[in-house]
Amino acid sequence: MKKRIKIKGRLGFYLQGSIMLGIMLVFVNLCIYLMDYWSGLLLTGALLIYFLVIFVFMFYNKPVIMNEMISFATQYGQIQKRLLREMEIPYALLDEGGKVVWTNKAFERVIHKEKGYHKAISAVFPTLTKDKLPGEEEETEMDLEFEESEFLVKMKKISLREMAVNSEIFQEPNYKGYLIALYLYDETALKIALRENDNQSLAVGMIYLDNYEEALESVEEVRRSLLIALIDRKVNKYIASLDGISKKMEKDKYLVILRKESVLQLQESKFDLLDEVKTVNIGNEMAVTLSIGIGLDGLTYSQNYEFSRTAIDLALGRGGDQAVVKTPESITYYGGKSQQVEKNTRVKARVKAHALNEIISSRDKVLVMGHRLGDMDCFGAAIGIYRIAKSLDRKAHIIVNDVTTSMRPLIDMFADNSEYEEDMIINSAQAVEIAESNTVLVVVDVNRPSITECPELLHTCKSIVVLDHHRQGAETIENATLSYVEPYASSACEMVTEILQYIKEGIRLRVEEANSMYAGIIVDTNNFTTKTGVRTFEAAAYLRRNGADVIKVKKLFREDAVEYKTKADAVSQAEIYRGNYAISICSSNGVKSPTVLGAQAANELLNIKGIKASFVLTEYLGKIYISARSIDEVNVQVIMERLGGGGHMNIAGAQMEDVLLEEGVRIMKKTLDKMIEEGDLE
Repeated sequence: MKKRIKIKGRLGFYLQGSIMLGIMLVFVNLCIYLMDYWSGLLLTGALLIYFLVIFVFMFYNKPVIMNEMISFATQYGQIQKRLLREMEIPYALLDEGGKVVWTNKAFERVIHKEKGYHKAISAVFPTLTKDKLPGEEEETEMDLEFEESEFLVKMKKISLREMAVNSEIFQEPNYKGYLIALYLYDETALKIALRENDNQSLAVGMIYLDNYEEALESVEEVRRSLLIALIDRKVNKYIASLDGISKKMEKDKYLVILRKESVLQLQESKFDLLDEVKTVNIGNEMAVTLSIGIGLDGLTYSQNYEFSRTAIDLALGRGGDQAVVKTPESITYYGGKSQQVEKNTRVKARVKAHALNEIISSRDKVLVMGHRLGDMDCFGAAIGIYRIAKSLDRKAHIIVNDVTTSMRPLIDMFADNSEYEEDMIINSAQAVEIAESNTVLVVVDVNRPSITECPELLHTCKSIVVLDHHRQGAETIENATLSYVEPYASSACEMVTEILQYIKEGIRLRVEEANSMYAGIIVDTNNFTTKTGVRTFEAAAYLRRNGADVIKVKKLFREDAVEYKTKADAVSQAEIYRGNYAISICSSNGVKSPTVLGAQAANELLNIKGIKASFVLTEYLGKIYISARSIDEVNVQVIMERLGGGGHMNIAGAQMEDVLLEEGVRIMKKTLDKMIEEGDLE
């Protein structure tokens, strides 16, 4: 059989070279015959002997050569197998389902198994499930942690189709089976080095004293320098303990430089500096609170500095007494458990009023909008801005899409009033047509672009003004010409009422307008019981002087029997979860504005002894609306932010899509459980 084997390629050409040379000599011999007969005859004899020797050698040497080649190939295959077995890189072959077919010694050392292990690879590496294996793609890779090591796993498909086609056993020409070659690259040392290098990267932070002036005023003048010194010592000592640097830039501002590793320590301790600084007490009636903003993981130091500025703005915009950490991918909040301190001065309101006056005066039209499913505070604030625009002889429109039952009485007051234009209240489609380059857009009672009445206008209008009293979150209206966000304010109507007093030395409101704004304050303060300060009553007094009728406003809040029963059912069926949290569902059957009733039911549940916070879920327009309320012990804004919402410390909300009510309740409970476990709630 070995004699019949045909050899091709370079080796075959080499073995047949002597015959090819002999044939060439035959042609030479014929030429010599033409020149000399006896010389040609002599060469012919030599050729016969040459061919005889060649054929004899080929006949006897070919089997020997084939034996040597087969022996070499066998030894070469054994060497390859030995090299794979002893290769330093852990290597294994898997079948299509992830079962181990073959392993080398290095792989066996990693998984602590003997030769012949043939179980599923997921039995060794639980994270390496079947869906992680190569599918349509030829190669895949992933990171894997095993015991105390970290590996980069590379997997490559090895097709068996060619083997099946050339096999004498299989008769399947379209066989698509394959094996998976798996390599493990140990990157433990590299990952440790990268983490160490990352932990040594610098982070930039800013620390602001929220109530510096107020705290100093609450202590004797001779002791003020001592209070300042104690605060400085507390901040500097704390930062120094983290191997950081703190430098006082102004009387109430610090610049901080830290390593990323130190920031991680701060995050693990929940920024306990926020609580430690409150312990500084030398007789001051008001505890000092801090706001901390930290930026890290930026590409440059200057980018980290910009991140820290954004973070401190968010912390202050959310009411202070909290820390915000900003990275390119995320924003994380800590603290925020204290009530905001009301500012007694109106300087900021006056400055913002003058700026608003200039902006509106320089534009031709004014569009005013609030949040979707607006309430009385939203509409009342819009009415105040409308009056400012009209006093400055500017055309103004209020954007309202869906009129809730709570807003219907207010809308009717203006829709049926001949003293107001017919196009005073328009929808989003009409607003988009009206909006032009010389139009100013005023956004009230909301600072999140996604939940405004018409988000498209935020890109159409070049001049945007934001007036809001909600705490800022990660999503904000960034391109605002003027932004006035005060979380300590009770309502948007309170803020607009203060601004009214500084426009053209005070504006005289009509009765309908005063009633609308007064109603807005009542709604957001829950009849002057929540977040009510001195300035709240001053705003209410100004509205009363302008003709606000308390009796008429009270009539606006009356409910029909169906709504009253629905709210009562939500209160009566509430579940007291973990002894401190009331959770209930508000039905939307036969009710026009179930979200408003849900908010009212949440307020009612706070009247139960021992309840720290209440949550009422309402299904409306294909979404689940959550109304969250608290008095002073729980920050419901932080809870709602876990669910994608936001709001105030005491009043917040969130929306969930593609979720049933029962599932929404379970998500609410899991969120509370997780926050209690993490120490964010008690």
